[in-house]
Amino acid sequence: MTSKRWILIAAVLGSGIVFLDSTVVNVALPRIGRDLPRLFLGVLEGQSYVYNAYLLTLSALLILAGALSDFYGRRRTFLLGLIGFGATSVLCGLAPNMELLVAFRILQGAAGALLVPGSLALLTANFSGEEQGRAFGVWAGASGATTILGPVVGGLLVDTVSWRAAFLINVPLVLLAAWATWKHVPESRDEQATSQFDWLGALVVGLAVGGLAFGTIYGQQRDWRDPIGYIALAVGVVATAGLPIYMMRKTHALIPLHLFKSRNFSVTNLSTLLIYGALYVTFYYLALFQQGTIGYTAAAAGLAGIPGTLFLIFFSARFGSLAARYGPRWFMALGPLLMALGVLWFARIPADSTAWRLQLDAPGSYLPPLSYFTDFLPGSIIFGLGIMILVAPLTTALMTSVPVRNSGVASAINNAISRVGPQLAGALIFVFLTANFYAYLASRVANVNVNDPSFRSAVSPLNTPADAHLVGIVRDASTSSFHIAMVLGAALLILGAIVNAVGIENAAARKPAEGEPKPADSRAEAAV
Repeated sequence: MTSKRWILIAAVLGSGIVFLDSTVVNVALPRIGRDLPRLFLGVLEGQSYVYNAYLLTLSALLILAGALSDFYGRRRTFLLGLIGFGATSVLCGLAPNMELLVAFRILQGAAGALLVPGSLALLTANFSGEEQGRAFGVWAGASGATTILGPVVGGLLVDTVSWRAAFLINVPLVLLAAWATWKHVPESRDEQATSQFDWLGALVVGLAVGGLAFGTIYGQQRDWRDPIGYIALAVGVVATAGLPIYMMRKTHALIPLHLFKSRNFSVTNLSTLLIYGALYVTFYYLALFQQGTIGYTAAAAGLAGIPGTLFLIFFSARFGSLAARYGPRWFMALGPLLMALGVLWFARIPADSTAWRLQLDAPGSYLPPLSYFTDFLPGSIIFGLGIMILVAPLTTALMTSVPVRNSGVASAINNAISRVGPQLAGALIFVFLTANFYAYLASRVANVNVNDPSFRSAVSPLNTPADAHLVGIVRDASTSSFHIAMVLGAALLILGAIVNAVGIENAAARKPAEGEPKPADSRAEAAV
């Protein structure tokens, strides 16, 4: 096997485990909530932090990680990220309680931040021309494959071994990627990159995103009786307001604001914030609802989403070619609209939908119940068609909107925004979901104070309570809250479609800015 093939394997594995860990953990969350002891976190709150803490540090550090990679060496930084990700995966797999698991997930996200821009940097530095286009295509296809395999692998591991195996499975993948990087990847760096890293800018970004997301979730879980929620929100608001002012005044800013002078770059990133926020949060709550409320096994929840995601794997390159020929605008508008229709289909799932209790040792459970084909499959297929139409044109619009010399930082910014979106959308949807859940219970359960912290700790949305007398009413309340979450997710997708339809300019219809590549210069995955 040639060195370039090993470089491609290392890059795919490095980014793949990061994407895999953002999906594989979803199906493990219900079991984590039941099995892990908690010191002070509520069940749903802890589950939210296990998911969101990882994305938070990942998104906050992505751009800084790209700068570090350019200066210190892409091979060196990539290896450091692999070692860190492997070590923190072991810590997550051995965590003795919910609070420590959240802490280890924060560290795991920080290590993952070194891998995502690093993987693309390795491909950019070691491939060129048509060969580079094929490499990006393989990378994009592998990213889609992890979307499919994550829930499936996670579900099988949770049901047959333990939720801890969902983290420990990273170790052999990390070892293979580290060996390939050490043996076959040559060192490369940007000799003109500045050494004046914007550490303060990274801190401001982290405070902005973390303050808003953490403050909202923490405050709502405690019915806004704890001042910590207000303090965190205030920090997030101040940091968010000050971020653009700081970046404009900073000589070597973490985020080069001049890139946003490109209309397509700005519009693409805004729609990414909306669309990817809705995408990840929708399927985070869908996995919880299927298992914690309806009663799906983890393996069944993972397999349930496969049909829709197959479209992305096999047909997204075709839509990349169409976008290059006709322009990305209408593809970027139509895709999110179809995704919204799929999410709205989920908003009609009844509380008495039959559970798919797939068990590997019970062949009779392999076929899903009829309700799966009416409640979940149509929405999954419609959503899959939409994301198939969207992804490659969005990449094309992004990568043709900035000069080639800025393609790396542009990709890092968009990757960061695609992970900031779930934080903000998750905080928004969490507020409405939780408020509806406890208001529903308060109106139907007598002599129960739903604002009592002990009650909220024992009875959480989208989780089956231990008290058998509350199972039915909690199931109805969770279903009602899930429907609200899906409607809000669909609204974000529709808003993203409108932003693209109004804001995106097709390459053929606009004059490239000075220093901006012509459409044929695109390094987008659609060129494959």
